[in-house]
Amino acid sequence: MVVYSPAMAAPKKTSTRFDLTSLGEIMLRLSVPTGARLDDSSSLDLEIGGAEGNVTLALSRLGRRVAWLGRLPEQHLGEIVLRTLRADGVDVSGVCRAPNERMGLYFIEYASAPRSIHVIYDRADSAAARMAVDHVDWDTLLNTKILHMTGITPALSPSCLKITQESIRRAKELGVTVSFDVNFRSKLWDPAAAADALRPLMRQADVLFCKRSDAELLFSCSGEPAQQLASLAQLSGAKTIYLTCGDSGAWMLHAKKVSSLPAVPATIVDRVGSGDAFAAGALDGLLDGDAEAGLARGVALASIALSQHGDRVLSSQRELNAVLAQRPTDISR
Repeated sequence: MVVYSPAMAAPKKTSTRFDLTSLGEIMLRLSVPTGARLDDSSSLDLEIGGAEGNVTLALSRLGRRVAWLGRLPEQHLGEIVLRTLRADGVDVSGVCRAPNERMGLYFIEYASAPRSIHVIYDRADSAAARMAVDHVDWDTLLNTKILHMTGITPALSPSCLKITQESIRRAKELGVTVSFDVNFRSKLWDPAAAADALRPLMRQADVLFCKRSDAELLFSCSGEPAQQLASLAQLSGAKTIYLTCGDSGAWMLHAKKVSSLPAVPATIVDRVGSGDAFAAGALDGLLDGDAEAGLARGVALASIALSQHGDRVLSSQRELNAVLAQRPTDISR
């Protein structure tokens, strides 16, 4: 068994805590332009994509000190991920490298109405899916103010579910704030299995993110957004809950108060990654001790993500501030 190895890693920096760390799978994303058919294409655009990596990278570009941990094959495809993250300031010193294993891939065919975007995963038995507790650099992962985990990682394999459980357990013992994004993926598991696995994780979260459709499908939280937030609060121990509602914007329950903001209008180039951008903006606000600012930043950053190609939201503090300045500052309650 290959355990944690800091190959290709930057020097450790343990004297100062990270603002946020996260652990999960980053895949290579192969896509065709809007209007092209995947089964009729002779070339594909190469990107990286993965919810946890998207959040850490977005926060790094906003000036936060962050680290992403995972397990990558020890070959050129894994190095694409490391090089991309390092280029935007994400610490990858805790990444485990695995020789003779495979990289998770996903293929995407964009579409305009009436067709839907089509995603094909090729990630089974990837290096990330075979990650075990012994592969995790716990010193790096837990040296943080916020640990951000998602419901994608526990769907990859039984060992990844165990890692998610152990990460949250250890974080709680150390007083680290736990952020959890439900992030249901129907191509990885069915709603009943997901709900059974995710409920115990949600109960330990300090910050919870959930799509409105996931709240209803997985947890039978129906009704208007405020009612759904109340239902999620009963299922979770989170002090701050965000409910994302797509084109309708987002709602938040914080300090027993409900707030909402409409979506920032955007010309949609790529829908993938906007939820991760929202989470990054919201967490940026929470790191400043301002949940309402986080709600506004999340909505704005999600809009920026929609306007560009790729999973990663390649924005900046200056651009985010400019988008925030263009919209009304009032928050409806």
